[in-house]
Amino acid sequence: MGLDHTLDEQEPQHQRRIRYKGTHPKNFKEKYKELHPEQYADDVAKIIQKGNTPAGMHISICVKEILKFLQITPGQTGLDATLGYGGHTLEMLKCLDSKGHLYSIDVDPIELPRTKDRLERLGYGSEILEIKQMNFSQIDQVASEPGSFNFVLADLGVSSMQIDNPERGFSFKAEGLLDLRLNPQKGESAASRLKEMTLDDLQDMLIEYADEPHSRPIARAIISNIKKGIDIATTTQLRNIIEDALKSIPQITEDEIKKSCQRSFQALRIDINNELDVLDEFLEKLPDVLAKGGRVAILSFHSGEDRRVKKSFKHFFREGVYREIAPDPIRPSAEECHVNSRARSAKLRWAIKA
Repeated sequence: MGLDHTLDEQEPQHQRRIRYKGTHPKNFKEKYKELHPEQYADDVAKIIQKGNTPAGMHISICVKEILKFLQITPGQTGLDATLGYGGHTLEMLKCLDSKGHLYSIDVDPIELPRTKDRLERLGYGSEILEIKQMNFSQIDQVASEPGSFNFVLADLGVSSMQIDNPERGFSFKAEGLLDLRLNPQKGESAASRLKEMTLDDLQDMLIEYADEPHSRPIARAIISNIKKGIDIATTTQLRNIIEDALKSIPQITEDEIKKSCQRSFQALRIDINNELDVLDEFLEKLPDVLAKGGRVAILSFHSGEDRRVKKSFKHFFREGVYREIAPDPIRPSAEECHVNSRARSAKLRWAIKA
């Protein structure tokens, strides 16, 4: 009896997993189906069919259009300059058919190891795929090993798993620390950045990085709160300040307020990650890493990015560096936008090295 009693006490209690609350649990950490999609393929498929992106996942955009242009053949050497969830990388690896080599880089130290592990489990090891944590402005360093690339892809959008994780602070829709850094191990958070900005600085940022039509009242409200000693430390605090600032505008709709929140968070993210300067550096170095006849495709998601890509491609085309560039941006199909609403703002441009 005594022995049995002791064994019963030592036996661990069975912990029942938190009951899944449907396709949209409030707590991010409860979304175990989406966070482990390989175990719940049917459930994930249903979420995607409804036009949603499962939390913890990212649905790659314009895959068919990108592959059609890049014309990848076995034996080539390529670069995915923005690894993210690895969706584009995976499709390019399939085109290589275990012959050639693909380099993939990303600045995010949190998502990169997860993607690397996911691709390794699919059979893509270092013999065909080399993954490095670095900013895509450093493409010259990546190219020093192979010499040049036959094809390069850059998807400039923030990955869905970054947006959906409230701990990263990318979205105004969920409570989290106001961080917004692509690499949270470097630089200052968005909360810290706001404390340093003047009214004019903030307004200029909202206009330049997001074309925000209500930049003045938003900037005024944020600066006013900071001057009162209010620490804007969370995503919810910033969202509430923006909403309160805009509600006094006559005839403004809830949808317009929501879009202003989205644009404001976008502008702040671009600012603290220095995204446009990094893009300029990438575009300047790009021709030097492409092989003769090499192809590059760039997927952008807002006007500031697209303008820079278009300007760079036209400049190098006039200089004779590129022999051909996209006459107009390629947009995702209506079918793709229906399945993935985050594709709606995407623009794909391409160029071919002379």
